[in-house]
Amino acid sequence: MAKRLEGQVALVTGAGRGIGRGVAHLLAEQGASVVVNDAGVAVDGSGFDAGPAAEVAREITAAGGRAVANTDSVADFEGARRMVRQAVDSFGRLDILCHVAGILRDRMVFNMTPEEWDAVLAVHLKGAFNTVRHAVEPMMAQRYGRILLFSSGSGLGSSGQANYSAAKEGMVGFARALARDLGPYNINVNAIYPGGATRMTATVPQSARERRAAAGIVGGGQLAGRTDVPQQVQPPAGDSGGPRDPLNNAPTTVFLCTAEAAGISGQVIGTSGWQASRYAPRRVIRSISKDSRWTVAELEEVIPGALTAGIPNPAPMAQAQPQTGG
Repeated sequence: MAKRLEGQVALVTGAGRGIGRGVAHLLAEQGASVVVNDAGVAVDGSGFDAGPAAEVAREITAAGGRAVANTDSVADFEGARRMVRQAVDSFGRLDILCHVAGILRDRMVFNMTPEEWDAVLAVHLKGAFNTVRHAVEPMMAQRYGRILLFSSGSGLGSSGQANYSAAKEGMVGFARALARDLGPYNINVNAIYPGGATRMTATVPQSARERRAAAGIVGGGQLAGRTDVPQQVQPPAGDSGGPRDPLNNAPTTVFLCTAEAAGISGQVIGTSGWQASRYAPRRVIRSISKDSRWTVAELEEVIPGALTAGIPNPAPMAQAQPQTGG
């Protein structure tokens, strides 16, 4: 059987472990040469280890594929330039970019430091810009490319993850804008909602999620309320290959990298578990109007009954009146 990606070249960030590793392996199995990027950092982004990227590259070559390791940080603009240059220098072109790399700095916003905010956005959102900015140069020159930005259902809001949610939802908007910008060059861009039992999903203690749930907070912490991770921290015994296996993300991801996916761009695609999903874009679901400007008094009367009726509060609490100066 012919390999669907024979002769193509892929760059996969965060490919040393988990979801990225599975994507890199399946791309190679389908014939792509792969730049395996991973700085080998801890879940919070600290440290450095060249081992994970090197090991995945060795696994691919041992299986008969072509791969090279790269340990540059996606958060560094010049580092992203180097990894793209490595792809072109090693294999002659670049056809596919999968930006999977990510870190966590979970914290309630009233305890979050600027560094915790900046670090998460630097890897996820700025990392998306950095890698895309350099990857589109060879893609535009050859008038062909596939870009997949790994976002998250947390972009819809996850308690204790304001930084992560902001970064991931930003990547969705970025992907949709890129799809419009790059479509004339035959470059498809999509956002991915992945999932699986990985080391990132195991970082929030069960006790923390239970406390948030008891307080009535929907989407409490890393796991609850998210579409891209399981509701259990670890998969059940023997679940390798089951619905929580991170390798489940690879087939849909790889299909979107093929020529057969030419008509799919500007979409949010879920790859978690044993299904593939397409998420609807944001749209107006209810509106009110009149023939002149609204007054506050009118809106006070109309909004609760006509515009927001039946909408659940993600964190209900006892009503409190604003304090005024005395």
